[in-house]
Parts: sequence; structure tokens; C-alpha cells
Amino acid sequence: MTVREALALESLAAASVVAGEDGLDRLVLWTHVVDLPDLAPWVRAGQLLLTTGLSWPKSDAEQRSQIRQLADKDLAAVVLAVPRYLEHFPEVARDEADRRGLPLIEIPFEIPFAHITEELQRAIIAEQYRILERSEQIHRELTRAAASGKNLHDLAHALGTLLERSVTFEDATGKLLAFHDAGVADAIRGETLQREQSPANTIAALEAAGQLAKIRNSSGPVRIPAMPEIGLAARVVCPIRLGAELVGHVWIIEGEAELSELDHRAAEHAALVAAVHVAHQRELATTEARLGYASFLSLLEAEDNAPQAIERARLLGFDPDGWHRVAIAVIPEPLPLGREGFLRREEIANKIRTGLLTAGAKPMLTTSLNYVYFLLPDGVHATPIWAALEDGSIALLIGRRYRGTKGARKSFEEAKSLLNYRDALPIRHFDDSLVPRVLMGDSGARAAFIDDLFGKLRVKKGGATLERALLTLAKSGFNHKKSAEELKIHLNTLRYRLSRAAEMLGLNLDEPETRFRLQLAARLLDFSHNP
Repeated sequence: MTVREALALESLAAASVVAGEDGLDRLVLWTHVVDLPDLAPWVRAGQLLLTTGLSWPKSDAEQRSQIRQLADKDLAAVVLAVPRYLEHFPEVARDEADRRGLPLIEIPFEIPFAHITEELQRAIIAEQYRILERSEQIHRELTRAAASGKNLHDLAHALGTLLERSVTFEDATGKLLAFHDAGVADAIRGETLQREQSPANTIAALEAAGQLAKIRNSSGPVRIPAMPEIGLAARVVCPIRLGAELVGHVWIIEGEAELSELDHRAAEHAALVAAVHVAHQRELATTEARLGYASFLSLLEAEDNAPQAIERARLLGFDPDGWHRVAIAVIPEPLPLGREGFLRREEIANKIRTGLLTAGAKPMLTTSLNYVYFLLPDGVHATPIWAALEDGSIALLIGRRYRGTKGARKSFEEAKSLLNYRDALPIRHFDDSLVPRVLMGDSGARAAFIDDLFGKLRVKKGGATLERALLTLAKSGFNHKKSAEELKIHLNTLRYRLSRAAEMLGLNLDEPETRFRLQLAARLLDFSHNP
């Protein structure tokens, strides 16, 4: 939800934008109430800050500095209740906010902040729920197409039908691989379908405009604006990559409306599936078989309690009663690996082995494609091992801590699930990725998120009652009276159950992050129970 959309809510009907109108399209992720002299340390990106102005700085220099700090935090907007402590935002604050594009909004002091917070957060949760539904549909349909389709035409049809757009799949040279016709076309598309090849003059024009360089350097969708001089309508192109190697493109004609962020995700997912279709898996598998590390790999991929795999792992030094995590080192090398790629992967594997030995652990690792899988026993931290690689381009993906052989396989699957969710962090833990992946529609992350939140309650006697109390509280907007009425229990009984649940789960029910997770869990569970 943007600031502009938030202003349409009933609780903000009397609001006035007094500065920073250029920033009304900033995203609002949550609300926050702060009335402290130094606001910046207490806010986060995307928050709508509500304040009475009680501690607003007095001097012009301090006010400018505060607005700059809030803008640097990528705040959504500042909402000031007037005129109890401030008649209006000072002129110097408005001037600086205009410079930085930070919306400053005034509301009558009589409007309770609680009304704004409740309505806005309810709207945000509703939007997140809508995104979850749409994302779930996209992933389900494309995954079904990938599982049941025999070629790229099936995938192109599924993607085009979902987006209601014309789609083409081409290889890296522009040769047509598959297409879907949604009735929206231009001269370039017509020629491409006729010749089964992108026109040479189109490729030259895109190269001259710098668009091909953007595509080659991008890992996600790139929007190509219309080029009427060559008959090209606006398009979105998503590279199809096998590792770092560019093997093709997914082209989508926009039509009258730009593609949404969810549509871009659909294109990325389709490009990923297409990469599987064009990968040289047999050649890679043959090469990998010669390189070995079979014992640890067999442990990670074996069926439950496979005795031969467990015995081989024991001989390597695996402790079936110990606690450990599985990590994946992702090496940015193009696939199929060439000689230099193999040498680099072996060098990284040797450094990881040395790091584990230095930490007092028996090294257990294997390699596959451009990955190195390895075991992190309890007490061995990932940061020193990553630092010893002396290569900032390598990322470590780490599953959660489990015991035994089943635990190792579960941690391995969690680490692998992070491969398609990239960010700038060099070390990425499964727990830290749960909420973003849930919002992207990842069903596996959704199940892990719910288990992570309520798992400790669900194995305890009476835990279901405590879980219900938490979910009812979240659905009521954390209104204790409404929750007690919904559950038909005394208010003191509700408080006891909430206190007991919070203690067992280690939660602080007053923290905004905790409340967000509970409200999200409530929506997810409602959605799963009402397909």
C-alpha cells in the first residue's frame, strides 16, 4: 500500500498533505507511534510515523537534520497531530521534506492514533493476503505446467494465460523456442513468429540503446520501453540463466498496463523452469559422478534410515546423535562448469575443509554443479569459514539446527530452498528468510513459518487452547475485550492464557514484529482452512 492509497482510508479522511507530495507513492509497510526527541533511531523503512510533535526539535538546523535522517531511513511519511503541541509543521521542516520527497501530513489532534493504526494495519494485512493468494496461484500453475508439460510451449502457454499477455521464449541468439498468443502484438513480434528468429535490426537497435547490456547484467526482469521508430511495443524481458550463463530470454508484451511485481515474479519463475529444460543435465551428472564426495551426498539424499548411507557417513566422522546444520556455498560460476570453474570449486571446497578442521570439526562436504555442501556441527560458526574463503561473491545458505541423519537431510532441504531467494547478505539463514518467502507464496516456507511460531505449543498438553487464544487476539487487532468475548471466557482467563503462551514461545506480545507475525499466521491458517 502506498501513502497515497493510505490517505483514502476513513481514519485519514481529514488529513492534509503539507509537504513532500513527490513521495506519496512510497510504500507503507506498517505504522509506528514515536514522541521522542531523536526519532530516527526508533523508525524503520516503510513505516508511517505518527507523532504529536511533543518533542519536535526547536532550531531550524535540528529540524532540517531530523527530516534528512527520517528520509535517509526511507520512512513512508510523517503524520503530525495538530494543534496541541505544534500548530503546523514548521516551514523549515516542510521545505526540507519537499527537497527529500518525504510526505508530511497533518491530522486533527482529536483523531486517535489507535484508529489510524488499526485501520491501516488491517488494510496492509488484507493486501498481503491478496498477494499471497495471487502468488500461490502463480506458483501452483507454473509448477503444474513444469511438472506435466513436455516442452517449453506448455510453459509459455501457462505463463501467457496467467498474465493474459503475449509471450515468447527465445534462446540466447534470438531463435524462437516457444510462444503464446494473447492477441496483443506488434510488427516485431509478427516478424519473430514468421521467421522464428528475432529480427537482426531489432537486436541492433536494442544494443545501441544499451538495453541488451541491461539484460545481460540482470538476474531478473527488465522493462524495455516502446521504440516506435522500429515498431517495438513496450516489453518486459526476463533472462533465462543456467547458473551465470545466459541461455535464453522470456519476452512479454505489456499491452495497455504495465506488469505488476507479482507478474514479474511469475516471469522469473517461468525463466527458472525454462532453464531446467535447456540445461545439459546428463553431461553435468556424468562429470559430477567422477568427482566424488559420494558418501556425504548419499547421506543427504538417502531415504530415511538407509543403513548403507548412514554407515558410510559414520566412517567419515558423522555423529548421528549430534546437532548440526547443513550449509551450501554458492559459487558464481557459469554452468556447465569449464576447467576454470571446476578448479575454483575445488579450491573453495579445500578452504572450507581447512576451516572446519581449524574449528575442530571433521570435514564432511560434497560438491555439485557450482555448489559446495558441508556440515556445520554445533559450536562451529559460519562467519569465520566464509571469511576464510576470501571471496565476497560467494554466499553461504544455511539450514536450521537439527539432530541426527534425518535432521541433516531436513537442514539440507531448508538450505536448498534458499537457492531461489537471493539478497545482498553473504550468509543467509533459513529462519531469516521465512517471512519474505511466505509473502512470495512459498508453501514450504509457510509451513515452516507456522511450525516455527507455534511448534512448541502444539506438542504440549493444552497447547491448542493457548494457540487459539493467540490467534483470536491477533484477529481482533490485539483487543483483549473482544478476544475474551469471542472465546467466551473471562478477561482474566484470557490474560493468563496469553501470558502462558508468550512464556512458552518466548514472545513479547507488545512488539510490532511479534504482532505482525501473529496476524500473518492467523491469515495463513484461515486461508489454508478455507481453500
